[in-house]
Amino acid sequence: MLLAEFRSQDMSPQKPMLHMVCGKIASGKSTLSAELACAPNTILVSEDAWLDALYGEQIQDGADYLRYSARLRTIMALHVTALLDAGLTVVLDFAANTLAQRRWMADIVRASGAAHQLHYLDVADDTCLNRLRARNAEGSHAFAATEEQFRRFTAHFVPPTEDEGFTLVRHDGQAR
Repeated sequence: MLLAEFRSQDMSPQKPMLHMVCGKIASGKSTLSAELACAPNTILVSEDAWLDALYGEQIQDGADYLRYSARLRTIMALHVTALLDAGLTVVLDFAANTLAQRRWMADIVRASGAAHQLHYLDVADDTCLNRLRARNAEGSHAFAATEEQFRRFTAHFVPPTEDEGFTLVRHDGQAR
C-alpha cells in the first residue's frame, strides 16, 4: 500500500462505548456482558470477579454484598472512566438494577463523555429462578444466591425508563 493510500483511509478511532447491564439475578447479565466483551478494543469489568477476588470469604449475606460493592464502586468509577478516556470500550458487568446504581453509572457516562448503552434483560422471575438453580448446581458462579436472596434483591429491582436518559437496549432474555 502506498503511503498516500494509507493516509486516505479513514483512520479515526471509534468513540469508546460504555455498555451497562440491568436485570434480575440469573437473567443473563454476565452472559451478555461476556458476548459484548468479545468486540475489538473492549474490556470486561465484572463486579462478581472483583468482589470475589477482594472480599470473597467476607461476603456471607446481602448486607455484606452491599457494603463491599459500595467500596468497589468508589474506585471503579475512576478506573472505568480512565479506560474510556484511553479509548477502550468497557462492558460494565455491574447490576444497574436500582435508581442509585444507575445514577452511579450515569456519573461515569458524564465524566467520560463516552457513548453508552444500557442493556435491560427483561426476564420473568420463574426463568431467572430456574437458571439460578442450574447455576448453583453447576457451582460455576462465584456467588451462589439462594431463592430467598433472589426474592429479597428482586424486591428492590426497578426497571429502567426512558426518562433516566440512557440509551436503552431491551432484551427479552429468551436466548440467554
